[in-house]
Amino acid sequence: MSADLPVEEPARRVTLPDEVVGAYTWARSFRIWDIYFALIWLATLVFVLGAGTPGWPVRITAAALLVPLIPLFVWVGRPILRGDPPEERQALGYLLAAMALFLPSAILVGETRLMTFALVPQCFMSLRMRQALVAVAVINLAPVAGWALLWWPSDQQVFFNGLFAVVTLVFSLAVGTWIIRIIEQSQERAELIAKLDSSRHEISRLSAAHGALAERERMAREIHDTLAQGFTSLLMLVQAVEAELDHDVAQARRHLALMDETARLNLAEARALVAGGAPADLAGASLPDALRRLAARHEATLEVTGPVRALPAGPEVVALRACQEALANARKHAGSSAAVTVRVAYADDSLTVSVRDDGCGFEPTAVDTAAGGYGLTGLRARATEVGGTAQVRSAPGDGTAVTVRLPLPSPRSSS
Repeated sequence: MSADLPVEEPARRVTLPDEVVGAYTWARSFRIWDIYFALIWLATLVFVLGAGTPGWPVRITAAALLVPLIPLFVWVGRPILRGDPPEERQALGYLLAAMALFLPSAILVGETRLMTFALVPQCFMSLRMRQALVAVAVINLAPVAGWALLWWPSDQQVFFNGLFAVVTLVFSLAVGTWIIRIIEQSQERAELIAKLDSSRHEISRLSAAHGALAERERMAREIHDTLAQGFTSLLMLVQAVEAELDHDVAQARRHLALMDETARLNLAEARALVAGGAPADLAGASLPDALRRLAARHEATLEVTGPVRALPAGPEVVALRACQEALANARKHAGSSAAVTVRVAYADDSLTVSVRDDGCGFEPTAVDTAAGGYGLTGLRARATEVGGTAQVRSAPGDGTAVTVRLPLPSPRSSS
């Protein structure tokens, strides 16, 4: 007799996050259940009072037993059923009290069994599955058995009422079990959605942290390749000037002029770094011109081969920074007396920049395994960012060669 079981039932074994519980439609649509309960109760009362048998005193007694169900539901049952999940001990006590009023009335007047449409759903809403099945069986079968023992109706009436009770019991169990499975599955999906949403926020947070870390690494490379190298050059020039003031004033003045140029270039690089623009050497100049000025500052020779053309900003910046790093390392490790050559080769699909010195050289594996520093590691990282490669070839006593190869768009496709 529970064909109208409501489908909005809170799960009893799945604990959801607060944001999911707050949005759960069961708590917000309970007024529909209030109307449903009131209509079933009112219809039952009308059926009981309008029954042909038994007499008025019995029907008034049965109706009187139904009246306390309203305050019991409003003040006790409703708060329990709205729990998420309902407290099982309180729910069991409430249902026992409701059955204590319903069963005597249903035994006295068979029409009272219409109230099972309101009580059976509450069993599935508030109890565990096993307890709910027992309660539903009692609500469906006990009234028929008690009614038959009290009034001793004809065998035909007992048979049809008993058959109807069994059918409604089976239907109640089947529909109730199916609805609970659907609700539990929906709650599990809601929990999964909440976890996915939480994971999405965590991924967003990690992505922002990764972006901040990448930006710090980029700024560290920029500072290392520009300001730090400029300050290192200034310190080396200061030391040279101090050694030349007593015996070679002309050379000292030349170095002072170079210091002035280096300081101005460092200032321009700092402003470009803050503004996020192109390197100072590339401002209004081509890559060969910028490399030519850079090679002159480091007393290196420059060779350019291939058809020179305008390139995207990314490869030009990488090529310039690679030359800055390689030339700074050459002067720092190979010494000022070593000959340094910069070769730039333009091809249809690539740009190759090579810086070679004939200094003392070193063991590349020792440098690769050393910890810290932004030099060669930053150079390789820059080349990788634009899809290029960076190689360092050296051997003790055989000089060093740093080669950076960068992919370029075809001149035909760019035109």
